[in-house]
Amino acid sequence: MSKDIRIKKGLDIKLVGEAEKTTTKLPLSSVYAVKPEDFHGITPKLTAKEGTEVKAGESLFYSKSDERILFPSPVSGKVTEIIRGARRKVLAIKIAADSKQTYIDFDKKDASKMSEQEVKNHLFASGCWPFIKQRPYDVVANPNQAPKSIFISAYASAPLAADTSFTLAGKEEELQVAVNAISKLTEGSVHIAIGNDEISPLANLSGAEIHKVSGPHPSGNVSTQIANIDPINKGEVVWVVTPQDLLVIGELFLTGKFNLERTIALTGSRFNNPHYVTAIAGATVTDLVKGNLNNDNTRIISGNVLSGKQVNEDGFFGFYDNQITAIPEGDDYEFFGWNKPIFNKISTSRALTFSWLTPKKKYDLNTNTNGEHRAFVVTGSYEDVFPLDIYPMQLLKAFMYKDLDEMEALGAYEIAPEDFALTEFICVSKQPHQKIIREGLDLMREELG
Repeated sequence: MSKDIRIKKGLDIKLVGEAEKTTTKLPLSSVYAVKPEDFHGITPKLTAKEGTEVKAGESLFYSKSDERILFPSPVSGKVTEIIRGARRKVLAIKIAADSKQTYIDFDKKDASKMSEQEVKNHLFASGCWPFIKQRPYDVVANPNQAPKSIFISAYASAPLAADTSFTLAGKEEELQVAVNAISKLTEGSVHIAIGNDEISPLANLSGAEIHKVSGPHPSGNVSTQIANIDPINKGEVVWVVTPQDLLVIGELFLTGKFNLERTIALTGSRFNNPHYVTAIAGATVTDLVKGNLNNDNTRIISGNVLSGKQVNEDGFFGFYDNQITAIPEGDDYEFFGWNKPIFNKISTSRALTFSWLTPKKKYDLNTNTNGEHRAFVVTGSYEDVFPLDIYPMQLLKAFMYKDLDEMEALGAYEIAPEDFALTEFICVSKQPHQKIIREGLDLMREELG
């Protein structure tokens, strides 16, 4: 039985630079990189050394806590450099790509005829297990814990988010095969959320419960959907897969290849031609934005403006991302900006701001925080944009003073850092909400398991 979701609390941030629905296939980059930091909570143990020749899908490292969880190379080529940081921490593994790609053949599989353990083993061997993340803690799923359900959010409500109906068009077969596979991993249901007014390639998949979602951001966040469909209690686990990763799993079962090619949205006012490109994850940002970026005082973000990571032009595209955003860097000081009417910014407050008069207007916002870090100011504004049945201010404070009992009682098992992106955006105290939540969840996982 499906359950449609309508969210009233939240905030849609309308920005200029939405990607046009045209796609350019980019040539192969010369260098790719896999960054262990993309897989939060994983301690890598290297299986590849500098000079090693690898095929696409071949393991570069595995998780120290579970040797079955492999992390593969997105391309075939030669490992040219292993970048290390403090205490020899592995920061990135660079691969010089071959001009002609070769793939490890993992064999075609019929998931409908496989057992749960056979599906797991296939995902382990192919390096696709990291695509499955879990709540609580928002980390790569622990295969030793059985999930009560699996969630896929195909409704993108974040600012300038890639349109999944466009990026996944014509891929119904791969998506269905992937759903058949992951449904073997839970005794519960596979829940798929789509937009209420969109025609999604996932809308008619069998073996899953389809839910229509409407309302402002963060209605597309999977935590919001879990809370409304199958809330998490202490001791329970829910697994999460994104639609673009579901596609990789489906293609693995159909072709036997680990193909990390993605349709990536180039969005934001700093792109001359915001549109979609097809490239392999881990490519250099330079190759993705070449000839299309106004890089004069520009911030490039791998992901969306609320929860993505800042990258340099010579950096690398994230493993889980399907969007690059480029917006103006806000390093200017606005004289008396706090004491004059403002017409070109978004605000949930009506004090000297007028964005509420033009709800459909699109803005060219920069990264300026318009204020400095200070102690929490209790305004009650967080609750206006936070749809979960949780007290956000109290939970943030509990995370800051590390009271594990209070963190549990206030709902920490249900959240991920991205759920606090909007409260961080409107915070008059300029507190780093997502950083606070991430550090608190790490502490809980370390102390409580």
